[in-house]
Amino acid sequence: MSTAAPGAPGARPRRRPAPRGGRPAGLLATLLLALVVLSGCGGSEPALPEATRTTSGDVGALSTAADGFQEITLQTGDDYVFTPATFTVAPGPVRLTVRNDADQLTHNFLFTAGAGPAAISEEIPVLAPGESKTIEFTVSAPGDYPFECSFHAALGQVGTMTVSG
Repeated sequence: MSTAAPGAPGARPRRRPAPRGGRPAGLLATLLLALVVLSGCGGSEPALPEATRTTSGDVGALSTAADGFQEITLQTGDDYVFTPATFTVAPGPVRLTVRNDADQLTHNFLFTAGAGPAAISEEIPVLAPGESKTIEFTVSAPGDYPFECSFHAALGQVGTMTVSG
């Protein structure tokens, strides 16, 4: 072993002692902290605003027009909700209107691909605040047809049209 002062010719460089616990302990502490934080979440969904709009009498009321179409109006707004979120029609022609009473949010409306008994391809691609648009289609297969605003489906803006048997 050399007795020369550190940095002097012939002296061996000093090695730093390895930290005790080092990276494995730091990694373990980080993982435990992440586990504690995530367990506090409880797996619950974030609370989303409830529908706070006032709906007029035509919203959600199913009627039959003189031309035989079943007519229904849905409403949406700045709250990621369709009102009503569920409705039932009989097999036959349907005229569906979506009214966006939002001040800020743009929405759309489409039937969820591959989720119902039969495909319904009619959709409303963009519905700006204050706009109202109508689609017409015919249904014959009974069952549940999920629909959504694809912009906000992850926030729960979904619903179901049931075709009675």
